[in-house]
Amino acid sequence: MAQDSDTGRTAKRKIDEDLMEDAEAVNLAADWADISQGLRKDLGHQLHSQWIKPIQLGSVCKETGTLDLFLPTEFSANWVNDRFHDRLQLAWKIVRSEVRKVRISVHPGRRQLPELMLDGGRRAANDADTSAIAVAAGTIGDAGFTSSVGLDPSLTFAAFVTGETNILGKNAAERMAATEQPQFSPLYLKAATGQGKTHLLHAIGHAYLQAHPRARIFYCSAERFMVEFVQALKANQMIEFKARLRSFDLLLVDDIQFIIGKASAQEELLYTIDALLAEGKRLVFAADRAPQALDGVEPRLLSRLSMGLVADIQPADIELRRKILESKLTRFAPLNVPEDVVDFLARTITRNVRELVGGLNKLIAYAQLTGQEVSLNLAEEQLTDILSANRRRITIDEIQRTVCQFYRIDRSEMSSKRRARAVVRPRQVAMYLSKVLTPRSYPEIGRKFGGRDHSTVIHAVRLIEDLRKRDADMDGDVRSLLRQLES
Repeated sequence: MAQDSDTGRTAKRKIDEDLMEDAEAVNLAADWADISQGLRKDLGHQLHSQWIKPIQLGSVCKETGTLDLFLPTEFSANWVNDRFHDRLQLAWKIVRSEVRKVRISVHPGRRQLPELMLDGGRRAANDADTSAIAVAAGTIGDAGFTSSVGLDPSLTFAAFVTGETNILGKNAAERMAATEQPQFSPLYLKAATGQGKTHLLHAIGHAYLQAHPRARIFYCSAERFMVEFVQALKANQMIEFKARLRSFDLLLVDDIQFIIGKASAQEELLYTIDALLAEGKRLVFAADRAPQALDGVEPRLLSRLSMGLVADIQPADIELRRKILESKLTRFAPLNVPEDVVDFLARTITRNVRELVGGLNKLIAYAQLTGQEVSLNLAEEQLTDILSANRRRITIDEIQRTVCQFYRIDRSEMSSKRRARAVVRPRQVAMYLSKVLTPRSYPEIGRKFGGRDHSTVIHAVRLIEDLRKRDADMDGDVRSLLRQLES
């Protein structure tokens, strides 16, 4: 009798636990529906449908507070993890206090299938829009040789914001993707991390496929090239590897600096470049340094990489950073982002464009998910890590020296009592820039300008702010000085 009673209690406890798990799953699903809806408004229908909608919910580990999110392929999991991890983690932390970390991975046991086949029975993911390719793969015999194209649908020429620092790279990339044969090949895009070289590689792939729908493209990183090379070598499939690699119409290789020191792979890449060039094929390489700065690369390969056009993409200046932010903001309409916030982000996040856009996305996501208005204070509070990493300490002495050189006046005029307009206006501009670019208080700034009262500094700052709105010449002077000081 007692045993029956214990069995009954165990069964009831099991039922209760199952009910609790079901209720937790329902609550998680409801929270995810709210978060997903917010991301849809934030990212737009296309990006949301392609990357966020396929996410499947796992469970929350009560010990670690880790929530698992699953995607069907390794490529999509990596893509979402790189671009949306912070945003997803923040959203879940806000909605559910027990979630401390989000982990994005491929669903356990889920078979990864390519969404597009190149050659050997090519299947388009969407015949009407070849620019929407997510993954391309092909196989040869038993070697398992695959070519991961991975063209990001958002990285097109239309989405690339152009300025003085990247116009050469943009124009060269468009020429490489054009219908007519390019004047130069290979094209070598040189840029520091996060300045747009990978964006242009993807854009070339999209544009070339639109112009040549039946074209065969190989896109990969140099590291991936090495993996494919080693796999083919171990499988004794080098002949097939070479034949397939040289059959592509467009070869796009990113981060070529990572092929340094691999003698056999360098030799194979050299022969491939020669074979493709001889057939009039197109080649594009990207790296974070010039060909001549690639240590450990044999001279013949350096010669091939340099023989076309080396397009240098310089770090984005403040004008380009502002244009990029304004371009991204069109996706968030009708959300209001004050002009002073845009100007603040453009001035302070200077290391690379990827961090700049990431900072904007993080700020807007936080504002939307918490119901707060986007403001300068919110930006300073929520972007502390990014701002600290980017902030270069500009001194008042440096500002005074730059302003004096710009207006061709003596440095002593910054502290003098002279009231001539030719001296007063540059002094006011220097005070304004000191407030904008340094953390110094009004009294501290006043002391640097000949012991002036803080009210004098306040008047100068407000005056220059007003003049920038009404006087195009003054606004141009200040913008030019900002570029010089922040470069």
